[in-house]
Amino acid sequence: MARGIAAAWAGGHIRRIGRTDPPDRPARPPRPVLRPPREMPKRRPTAAGRAALLHAVAHIELNAIDLAADIIARFSDPDRAGVDLPAAFFADWLQVADDEARHFEMVSARLKDYGCAYGDLPAHDGLWQAATDTRGDLVARLAIVPMVFEARGLDVTPPMIAALRRAGDDASADVLQTILDDEIGHVAAGHRWFLYACDRRGLPPVDTWQALARRHAPGAVKPPFNADARAAAGMGPELYLPLADRTPPG
Repeated sequence: MARGIAAAWAGGHIRRIGRTDPPDRPARPPRPVLRPPREMPKRRPTAAGRAALLHAVAHIELNAIDLAADIIARFSDPDRAGVDLPAAFFADWLQVADDEARHFEMVSARLKDYGCAYGDLPAHDGLWQAATDTRGDLVARLAIVPMVFEARGLDVTPPMIAALRRAGDDASADVLQTILDDEIGHVAAGHRWFLYACDRRGLPPVDTWQALARRHAPGAVKPPFNADARAAAGMGPELYLPLADRTPPG
């Protein structure tokens, strides 16, 4: 569905943005069983562990489709967004939704090679909390979802790729490399529209982002950082390094 809507927009078959009031939580398939993050089993460097890693990535990508769809639907109303968003905003997030759906398909294909399918293993239910916490504020949504959590993906994915290559699973490593390359663009889109919204509201971007990250994602901005990937997405170290020591605000 996400890929079909993105294609319809790109082909000119969808010509305007309507307004809607989306549910706070998207529909979910009956599986996987969702558990608190602390109850998730540790992954080990075995074939089963690699399948569990891929399953976790598939779960992230499924949530990412919904996050992209939610920012389009939830902030289609200028009164809720607090700014009048141009068509380019919605085009960017439709492209993100399309990318995340493609990623889900790629990871699902690798899971099949491991004799596994999405839903066969448990997954944690913490991924939607950021969307819930920021559902009333576009600036906060942009600050937290792409610029904290997706940016964190830029940091942690290279070691995962390296581990898969050491295990001889180049096919899965290649999938994660594609995801990493695309995610730089997603973080860049979040950063770009965060700056746009801050400018329209007269907010100082660096101070605003740091305050929102401390409020909504305490402890989530931490080293090691993939400085090159973050820089490619427009996020310089002056933005995130002051939060890395996790010092409470004074």
